[in-house]
Amino acid sequence: MLAGMSDLRVRHGGEGGRSGPVVLLLHGLGATSEVWDGVAAAMPGPWVAPDLPGHGGSAPLPAYTFPAVAEAVADLVDPAGTVILGHSFGGVVGLQLAGRPGVRAVVGLGIKVAWTPEELARAAAVAAREPARFATREEAVARHLRLSGLDGLVPPDAPAATAGVVEEAGSWHPALDPRAFGVGDPQVGALLAAAPVPVVLARGEHDAMVGREQLRALDPDAVDLLGLGHNAHVEDPAAVAELLSRWW
Repeated sequence: MLAGMSDLRVRHGGEGGRSGPVVLLLHGLGATSEVWDGVAAAMPGPWVAPDLPGHGGSAPLPAYTFPAVAEAVADLVDPAGTVILGHSFGGVVGLQLAGRPGVRAVVGLGIKVAWTPEELARAAAVAAREPARFATREEAVARHLRLSGLDGLVPPDAPAATAGVVEEAGSWHPALDPRAFGVGDPQVGALLAAAPVPVVLARGEHDAMVGREQLRALDPDAVDLLGLGHNAHVEDPAAVAELLSRWW
């Protein structure tokens, strides 16, 4: 179900299921809330999933920092009880929200925790580019799937593909605001140290964005999801939903 909230496109469901904390689902850079459809279907309770600012159907921000993105979605935290599940970029946003009233725990999936100066420079260069524009929707969808890391994981006619493109002035382009690439180093270690609630870190076993030892250096109990890659929530939604089972 869709719900409007200021400049955000927000989807929610599971209200008729078993009671428990609301699960706030925060997607990764370039994606939309549709990437959580499988995880949402595997959960027994309520969930809410926005398109993050500058993604999908949500309006862009004047400038992008992790605190600014977190502030934009902060009102989606239910003060009666919320567990946050965030993927990659969305996992960092979730850690930024860890101190909000009502947040009981944060689960961060596939967060890139180590950044080199060269990687940060490349991200800043991408942030400075104009969005690529295409004559057809199909071309724009193909670019969206590459940007979001979903190429080969979802078909081009799936909601997770089609929700990520827009038509404007007779051409098509990914909905992602490229400036979101310019958020900089998330400083995950500092966020973990400051978190006042339990944090679970997890990665797909084959995730090239974050190594097992990198994650274990921050969280000795970090979870490896066997056989999965960076978009583990799309590859095996039930396995990722199981990370939340202690709060059901």
